[in-house]
Amino acid sequence: MTKAAKPPKAERITPARPQPSAVVVPSQQAPQSAAHPHENLDRASRAAVAMMTGGVSPHAFVEAWIDWAHHIARAPGRQLELVEHAQENLAKLVKQAISPSADVPPAFLPKPYDHRFGHPGWRKAPFNVWSQGFLAAQDWWDYATDHLRGLRPEDADRTRFMARQMLDMMSPSNFPALNPEIIERTLACKGANLTEGAVHFLHDYLNTIAQLHEPAPEGYQIGKDLACTPGDVVFRNDLFELIQYAPLTDKVQTEPILIVPAWIMKYYILDLSPRNSLVRYLVEQGHTVFVISWCNPTSDQADLSLEDYRQTGVMAALDAVNAIVPDKKIHAVGYCLGGTMLAIAAATMARDNDTRLASITLMAAQIDFMEAGELLLFLDESQVSFLEDMMWEKGYLDRPQMARAFSTIRSEDLIYSRAVRRYFLSQEDVPTDMGVWVKDTTRMPARMHSEYLRGLFLENRLTAGRFAVEGRVIAMKDISVPIFAVGTEADHIAPWRSVYKTQLFSDTELTFVLTSGGHNGGIINEPSAERGHFRCALRPAGARYIGPDAWFEQTSSQPGSWWPAWAEWLTARSSGFAAPPATGAAAKGLASLGAAPGTYVHQS
Repeated sequence: MTKAAKPPKAERITPARPQPSAVVVPSQQAPQSAAHPHENLDRASRAAVAMMTGGVSPHAFVEAWIDWAHHIARAPGRQLELVEHAQENLAKLVKQAISPSADVPPAFLPKPYDHRFGHPGWRKAPFNVWSQGFLAAQDWWDYATDHLRGLRPEDADRTRFMARQMLDMMSPSNFPALNPEIIERTLACKGANLTEGAVHFLHDYLNTIAQLHEPAPEGYQIGKDLACTPGDVVFRNDLFELIQYAPLTDKVQTEPILIVPAWIMKYYILDLSPRNSLVRYLVEQGHTVFVISWCNPTSDQADLSLEDYRQTGVMAALDAVNAIVPDKKIHAVGYCLGGTMLAIAAATMARDNDTRLASITLMAAQIDFMEAGELLLFLDESQVSFLEDMMWEKGYLDRPQMARAFSTIRSEDLIYSRAVRRYFLSQEDVPTDMGVWVKDTTRMPARMHSEYLRGLFLENRLTAGRFAVEGRVIAMKDISVPIFAVGTEADHIAPWRSVYKTQLFSDTELTFVLTSGGHNGGIINEPSAERGHFRCALRPAGARYIGPDAWFEQTSSQPGSWWPAWAEWLTARSSGFAAPPATGAAAKGLASLGAAPGTYVHQS
């Protein structure tokens, strides 16, 4: 990798800070219109329905079914294709059923992430017929809900999603009498597995109803086993705590690193166990690392906006880091939604001639939301308004709604396979550091979440030249510092082709990495694990754009973790080693407030 020129000395510019203002849309707490004095009654009614539907708008999905049915009804060619496809699937099923050998390859295969039919018993009669029948029906519905001329693509996708949800509910793997693994386990345990499973079900049901937050299991305690890289909280406001990590080397790079995690979940995805902590890895490579630990907002913080997260969050953290490590530029790193906010902050800084950044790293972060993956299934005007009404009552989007949305995207594995293991096979959930983090969910402030969904997902303002900060539009093309962007191959939250669009909307030097794994597992891929692969290529500033598929074909795959390539990239854009800075800056009001991981990470 070509070594970049040494960065010049940072020029500290502190722009004027007006009072926070809405970045995208007005607050959803705005007074009701005088023309509709009973609007709050409507909102309360919809909020009550939302509580029963888990925040899913019935109208949005009924509308999708109607649109699909109307277009299918006037498409005789597609109807004929569906009849022919059904006949073909039936012929394959009959051939499979009458085959005398159990070694005949199955006619229908589950999707790569579907592990429900992995038990050897599913390859024997009659279980093979049941599993193949289910997969044949799944295949037919995938074909039936394919895009059709005149049918809105999002309605086709929603119809496919709903058909898949209904099929998953009726899968033979969910029923004890039809699942060979459950039958085998029940005979071996003399039915004790079903009794124990019923206890597990009652426990989970009561916890769900009461919305209880279970403590982390033994060996996975926050601050002791997880999020345990040594450091200190050096700044705190109502929105976040800033953690400065203690050096593990005699000398450190002069440019510090500031990490902006997503506030959808807690920051310690980046500081899990010592063996797979990205934070610890950076510290061991000789970097001074700062991390934002966001608060878990309550109803009193319902009016927090995207602008608050930029100004009182990212910009306040930058100011604190500059005070502790003065006159040095900062390597800024953003993950997921934190990366989107970092991009907004960086574009605003570029517009305002604020030159404090040395580089930007965006991990599984999108700036364009036209191809934002399966989360778009849940988003249209009806759905967002429905969520706003639900949040209007509470002041936030609660933890179960967020967790449920992510789980239903991969329901066959995250809902039904787990239910079978826990309730019918009586298998306890095996704790993992990632699993503990996934369950440690947070809330989303009502105003911010509304602005995020409307301004970014629905209207895609950030790359359309219609996203204003402090009354003036920002543009990603204004960013001139080097960018390191990371996408993951199996990401269904921030699809890598969507992440790749950072190249389309920027002109600066950009290194793009595509790594194996999903949204979390692809990012947390420590070198010691010796797993996975990645592709990495540099696009010089001002170079012509290359599409994602062409880039994929011409960029060779490398084995292992992408972390060393990133560490090399950061070193090449740093100005050398120096003695580690002091912890905090007491003379500037930034004394240590306690040991890492601080207090906000424990908020439930």
